Amino acid sequence: MTAAGPGAGGEVRVEVDRIRCVGTGLCAATAPDALELGADGRARALRAIAADSEELTEAAEMCPVEAISVRSAATGEQVAPRW
Repeated sequence: MTAAGPGAGGEVRVEVDRIRCVGTGLCAATAPDALELGADGRARALRAIAADSEELTEAAEMCPVEAISVRSAATGEQVAPRW
């Protein structure tokens, strides 16, 4: 978690493990400004660096296979999911 906490602003690095992804679409529905389902039905980040948001944190937290990770762009510290 960042010093200010998840969803508190700043920039984050968004990564999706497309092999692990099962394409439920929960993430894209929760954070459509940052994630979408590709033509293959699997999630992908719209950009590698995005603005931190509560929606993006929630999308990573609710992924049933933990395919999404959100890290602080400045420090590399994992913001979501929190284990």
